[in-house]
Amino acid sequence: MSAIDGGLRVVRSSPFVQLQDAGRFGVRHLGVTQCGALDWIAHRWANWLLGNPLTAAVVEITLGNAEFECSRDATLALTGADLGARLDDRPLMPWRSFKVLEGQRLSFAQPRQGARAYLAAPGGFQAPQVLGSCASMLREGLGGLQGDGRAIAVGDALGWSGNANETRQMPAEFIPEYQTTPCLQLILGAQIGDFRGQSLFDAFNSEWLIDQRADRMGIRLQGPQLQCQRGAMISEGIPLGAVQVPPDGQPIILLNDRQTIGGYPRLGALTPQAVARLAQCLPGQTLRLTPTTQDGALLAQRRLLAQWQ
Repeated sequence: MSAIDGGLRVVRSSPFVQLQDAGRFGVRHLGVTQCGALDWIAHRWANWLLGNPLTAAVVEITLGNAEFECSRDATLALTGADLGARLDDRPLMPWRSFKVLEGQRLSFAQPRQGARAYLAAPGGFQAPQVLGSCASMLREGLGGLQGDGRAIAVGDALGWSGNANETRQMPAEFIPEYQTTPCLQLILGAQIGDFRGQSLFDAFNSEWLIDQRADRMGIRLQGPQLQCQRGAMISEGIPLGAVQVPPDGQPIILLNDRQTIGGYPRLGALTPQAVARLAQCLPGQTLRLTPTTQDGALLAQRRLLAQWQ
């Protein structure tokens, strides 16, 4: 895709600026991971603002440090983190759609609240489908603008084929807040009974610090040392949000770019809503875990999905 074909020309970027959609499903038996937008809720709202299919491709901008030049007039949408976005010299807040003119520059500085912003275009950004998705995954060489998994780079052109004229703003009651310490719901897993009682008490009654070792594959937590009495395990499939506990006793929450199988015992898995909230946490922030039932999590997920019906 050449620069004249696109609607946005990339002026500044980083490895954390990627094309993502709802993800890749039905292929984990091939060893191919899910990928897709980490904050799937913000991703859906970005597309909703433009009347797009909720699964359409967007640009996931993590931690800022990005700039785009508009190649044509358009209506775009922005949700998720406040990364100090500006349209030329005008501050641009998330959770709304907005008009851009040819020649204007859209820039993102650094996090003010949250970690990841989602930029949507009418009909979704165009990219080749690889195994049913254009979600970027460099480790597996899949997805992205060229289908090779690489991040969005300087000189790339982002195009779309849809059209949107009216601007919209999110209803205030649906806008999440990223400032308070999140309490993330966790569905208890099959190995929960193998953890010592004190470890279970500590897991759900302590604040956990988000480690610097955090990316799209997983996020390490620092806190009390959890002890599992289970011996060696046969590796098994890993769901989104799985909370693994390796021998050092410090949990790892596995995200969209996780490996497909693993052999560490698990406390369980975060609910989908909790995964989206975790995606907006920065290293050095704290969080809490709280147990929930599968039935309770399913009911909450149905209520959440009803927002877009």
